[in-house]
Amino acid sequence: MSFAVSAEAQGARVLLVGPEAQALATRLEASGYRPLLPGDPSDPEHPAVVLLSPGWEAEIPSHRHRWGALPILLGIHDDDVAGRSRCLASGADDFWLTSLGPSDLLTRLRLHLRSRGPSQGPMPLLQLADLRVNPETRQVVRGKRPVPLTTREYQLLLLLLDHRDQPVSRETILGEIWDDQRTAASNVIEVYVRYLRQKLEAGGERRLIHTVRGCGYCLSDRPRSLP
Repeated sequence: MSFAVSAEAQGARVLLVGPEAQALATRLEASGYRPLLPGDPSDPEHPAVVLLSPGWEAEIPSHRHRWGALPILLGIHDDDVAGRSRCLASGADDFWLTSLGPSDLLTRLRLHLRSRGPSQGPMPLLQLADLRVNPETRQVVRGKRPVPLTTREYQLLLLLLDHRDQPVSRETILGEIWDDQRTAASNVIEVYVRYLRQKLEAGGERRLIHTVRGCGYCLSDRPRSLP
């Protein structure tokens, strides 16, 4: 099976610390990343991201001292207040959810690698028309209206934003968001696209997520330019 490889993933080095993180090495490599293990003498170059397993937050100060201000992602088991607070208190830049498999992690890696330039400054807002997404806080706003999203809906929106003005196939969505789970309901993608559309259009706003017949779905404010 092949996976879509984003421009940000091409050869990007990801240092994997702990068993849960290291178990993702094969999937990360298939998605275009270059997994590294601590103390690997074969590749001493600076990693782009450090990925820590849940419970390994004690490692953060040493990695921060060695690598400086690069993104450090800490694994948590549940997306709840306690997990997020523990992540922020540890000094990590972000978290990844082990309960969602690689899908959540791949989305977050793309965001960090795309949004963090040489200055390592704050992650910029993602915007399309009157839709704004703040990757730092995961807040979504349409015009002046907050749009509360579930984790899956948020991941789907980020994936579509990552490919704005381009159709994203069902296969790509299934692989990125649901980790290619063949046991998922056959209409799960349509259901979540409908949920996301309803929330983005709840205030009467015009449609941004378009169905492209035979191709998939596209996030665009220029529907007439689509195939």
